[in-house]
Amino acid sequence: MAYFATVFRLWYKTEIKKMKLIQTINELRAELDVLRREGKTIGLVPTMGALHAGHASLVKRAVAENDVVVVSDFVNPTQFNDKNDLLKYPRTLDADCKLLEACGAAFVFAPSVEEIYPEPDTRQFSYAPLDTVMEGKYRPGHFNGVCQIVSKLFMYVQPDKAYFGEKDYQQIAVIRAMVADLKLPVNICPCPVIREESGLARSSRNTLLTEDERHIAANIYRVLKNSLPYAERHSVEETTQNVIEQINGIDGLEVEYYQIVDGNTLQPIANWTDADSVVGCITVYCGHRPIRLIDHIRYKG
Repeated sequence: MAYFATVFRLWYKTEIKKMKLIQTINELRAELDVLRREGKTIGLVPTMGALHAGHASLVKRAVAENDVVVVSDFVNPTQFNDKNDLLKYPRTLDADCKLLEACGAAFVFAPSVEEIYPEPDTRQFSYAPLDTVMEGKYRPGHFNGVCQIVSKLFMYVQPDKAYFGEKDYQQIAVIRAMVADLKLPVNICPCPVIREESGLARSSRNTLLTEDERHIAANIYRVLKNSLPYAERHSVEETTQNVIEQINGIDGLEVEYYQIVDGNTLQPIANWTDADSVVGCITVYCGHRPIRLIDHIRYKG
C-alpha cells in the first residue's frame, strides 16, 4: 500500500498541481501557512539554479517524501569570495522552472538579492573545525555565507525536511552543525552524487566547461576511483600524493587540494585506522579560465 500511495502522490503532484513561481518572502509564507494549517508536510530543496539531473534527483526524492516541495532558485552572493566567480555563475531560471515542474515541485522561490538582503547580513557563523578546513581554508567566508542563506530559507519555509547533494560533502556537515546550534526542527537529508556517464559529478559549473574540458574533467573521478585499490596497499600520505600527482599530470587539470579526512569531523587523518569513516575530498581547476570543480570518494564507512 505504501508503494501505491507514493506513486499516486507523485502522479497527483506532477499531473494535477501546477507549480507556482514566487519571488517575495511574504507571498511564500502566506502560501505555506495555509498548507501547514492543513497538516501538510513541507520539503525544501535549496539550490542556486542552473539545475541538472542531480538537482532533479533531490526534488524527486523530496516529492516522494513530502506533501509539498519548495525549491529555492537563488544565486547567493554572500557565499562567493570571488566576485568574478559570482558574475559568471550560470543563471537559467526559465529552464529551471520547466525541469522543476516536471519533477513535481509545488513552488519555486526565486527572489531578488534585495528581497533576501534588504540590508547587509552581519551574522557570523563559526563551526570550527568543520568550516576551517578544505573549502573553509581556500574560500574564506564561504560557509558563513552558506549558513546565512540556508538559515534564512529555513526561517521562511519552516520545512520538515531539507535535501542536499552529497557532492558538497563538507557543506552538509556545516549545515548540520548550524541546525544543531540554532535548534532548528528540520531533518537534513543527504542525497547521493549523480554523475554523468563519464563519471564527472554533475554540477551547475559543468555548463561553463567546453566539450573538451568535460572529457578532461572526467579524469578527476577516474583517478579517485583508481585510488581505492591503491589505498589498500599504501599509506594515507602515499595515496594523497598519488592522487595529486596523477591529476596534475593531466593537461588542463590542477589540484587546489586533496585531503583524506575523517568522514564525520572532516579532520585530516594520518592512518587508515584513525577513523571509522574515511573520505577523500578534492577541488580541481579545469581549463584555461579556469573552472573550479569539487568531488569526493569514500574509502571507508
